[in-house]
Amino acid sequence: MVIASLPGPGECLRPGPAVDSEHPAVTERARSLIDPSDDDVTNAVRLYYWTRDQIRYNPYALDISIEGLRASTTLAQGEAWCVPKAILLAALCRAAGIPARLGYADVRNHLSTARMRQAMRTDVFYFHGYTSIYLKDRWVKATPAFNIELCEKFGLKPLDFNGLEDSLYHAFDLAGNRHMEYLNDRGEYLEPPVDEMLRLFGEHYPGMMSGQSGNGDTALGRANWEEDVDREVGLS
Repeated sequence: MVIASLPGPGECLRPGPAVDSEHPAVTERARSLIDPSDDDVTNAVRLYYWTRDQIRYNPYALDISIEGLRASTTLAQGEAWCVPKAILLAALCRAAGIPARLGYADVRNHLSTARMRQAMRTDVFYFHGYTSIYLKDRWVKATPAFNIELCEKFGLKPLDFNGLEDSLYHAFDLAGNRHMEYLNDRGEYLEPPVDEMLRLFGEHYPGMMSGQSGNGDTALGRANWEEDVDREVGLS
């Protein structure tokens, strides 16, 4: 499903309930990372790498609610899954005066743990999140999900971003094995489509959601992602 009319650059500078780019913590973080004397491309790249590596990827921290997805929440927690990390990057960009919107796609993703595979019962990740940033009069896609330490553990090449080209999916790992496969575009939005996400996750991941809806108390949420990653790659 692709939405018919995408929000334009002007709309994508405004704060929203989840992309709370006017929150003091978000604006302060953006100011600390950008240089007003540099162009938007340079500053967007800075914001991307900070979000990618300083906010640790944790798919167990699943809270599909406005509060749980909010940029300021992710900033305070210091970890999140792909959707709120992309929301945080969008909020930082908007706080820096750079238009940004939220993009989603369904992908087949091989970065997982035994616990995730048991809970999800599939390797298809619905609503994989990325950020679409307006730079040099065009929209460029950036995916800040996997921090560099996680990539090193799983043998993945970190996903880089230069502000000029789309940076979306790790198609192969460093050994040449298939890692991520694009399946379906779900469009780009000003704010996350929470109701549709809850509906789809409940339909496809009933074992993971455990009957919960947007409160973060899921079958995965009570487990330790870092410990499970170490077991997955043979470090413990």
